[in-house]
Amino acid sequence: MSQTQPSLEQKPLGNPSAVPGAAPAAAKTPPNKRVLFVVGLIAIAALGAGGRMWYRSHNFVDTENAYIAGHVHPVSARIAGVVTRVLVEDNQHVKAGTVIAELDPADQHVRVEQIEAQIASARQQVIQADAQVAQVRAQSQAAQAQVGQSQALALRARQDAERFGQLYTKQMKAVSKAEVDAANAARTAAAADVNARRDNAAAAQAQITAAASARDVLKAQIKVLQAQLKDAKQQVGYSRIVAPVDGRIGRRSVEVGARVQPGQQLVAVVEDKVWVTANFKETQLAGLHPGQQVELKVDALPDEHLVGRVDSFSPASGNQFALLPADNATGNFTKIVQRVPVKITLAPNDVQRLTGRLVPGMSVVAEVDLRQEVEPKGTVPARTAQAN
Repeated sequence: MSQTQPSLEQKPLGNPSAVPGAAPAAAKTPPNKRVLFVVGLIAIAALGAGGRMWYRSHNFVDTENAYIAGHVHPVSARIAGVVTRVLVEDNQHVKAGTVIAELDPADQHVRVEQIEAQIASARQQVIQADAQVAQVRAQSQAAQAQVGQSQALALRARQDAERFGQLYTKQMKAVSKAEVDAANAARTAAAADVNARRDNAAAAQAQITAAASARDVLKAQIKVLQAQLKDAKQQVGYSRIVAPVDGRIGRRSVEVGARVQPGQQLVAVVEDKVWVTANFKETQLAGLHPGQQVELKVDALPDEHLVGRVDSFSPASGNQFALLPADNATGNFTKIVQRVPVKITLAPNDVQRLTGRLVPGMSVVAEVDLRQEVEPKGTVPARTAQAN
């Protein structure tokens, strides 16, 4: 008995299209809407960021290279000495004239006493010189009187000699030859005595001049000693080291018992008045003008909103004030954008309100809106004009 088995049809595998109801393999998958949305958001954000960068680059300039600046006054000793007292503490606020430290004034007091003693001695010498001048003047007057007396005797001797000469001639011998010779000799002696008296009077006058000159020298020495005494007293005052301005004490390096030398810095006094020095690029200066408002952000005070004003521009770039400025005339030249310091003043109320918190050296971010209008100097504000 034969069994018939059904034959299996062989279906071609290489032609899938022959299979009824099969989907075409080449059909494309539709794009994911979420991906398109994300791509669109990224494109919009990029356009917004680019537009913002373009907008800010054309209407604002800013720099992070800005710092709080202020006057720092180094206080040093003017004389050598040993510190006996220190009257201030670190970071203490002081007024101008406040005593910071005191030096031992013993050496200066000794010098003052020495000069005072020298002045007293010189004044006594002046008194002696005045007495000597009076004495030589009296001697000069006596010499002048003797000159007059000798002149009178000389006149008499000359007259006697003339009379004896008239009485003793060839025709008349009324007197003897000896008497004539004696009269002539007396006349000659009287004339010599007049000359001697005059020389004595001239010598006395010279003594007056010399004594007066010696007195003037002593008086000049007194003036020199008085100047030295004034300097010595100032040296005594220099033993008290005082604050030159109002401010706060910083970098104190003085201690009791230390010996200081002239010019040695002891402390630094930092004034309360501060400003901002912003180093803008030279390519940013075209739109900056004095009087423009500046938005300031201090790194140490992130919650404070400060507004300053452009005050002035540095007369040279920062490179020119460097210790070793670059010499662009040597070697290979590479152009580097220079930075120019710009002084920005703060509102006095802000400076007073933040005294002790705004200190020189703090980092600042400065931003200037170039669209603002700046009134020229000398222009009266509208409100003020209306009020007047």
